[in-house]
Amino acid sequence: MLTRNPERKQPEPVDVHVGRRIRQRRVWLDMTQVALGEAIGVTFQQVQKYEKGTNRVGASRLQQIADVLQVPVSSFFQDMPGGTEHDAGDAGNDSVLHPELMQFISKDQGLALIRAFSRIKDEKVRARVVSLVKALADQDRS
Repeated sequence: MLTRNPERKQPEPVDVHVGRRIRQRRVWLDMTQVALGEAIGVTFQQVQKYEKGTNRVGASRLQQIADVLQVPVSSFFQDMPGGTEHDAGDAGNDSVLHPELMQFISKDQGLALIRAFSRIKDEKVRARVVSLVKALADQDRS
């Protein structure tokens, strides 16, 4: 007979990372957990568990998620902590994001700022926004 360990097992770091990457892409596409769940045939609660890393995503399910989110499966493994250069792709590849940028885009405010900024078409206005943000950041250091 199998006995369960009374201590809750912590999710594996790779499952947490993949879950975060799923969430980042879903949020970037402005898709709800309900919509993703319906598209892949699971409940939104299951999507939550995938995103938190508490439930491991199987290979075929990960392929379904990648298809719905319009990314290659490999994108969920990029920038994985402890990965090798081979795991993350070419070290000189521009698609590999720095940890600070990954942290920024994983926050709702960072994502909102990127979305709003990308809708500004006038380059002069964009430059003024960047100057404003830099000035505010410098003022915050004082």
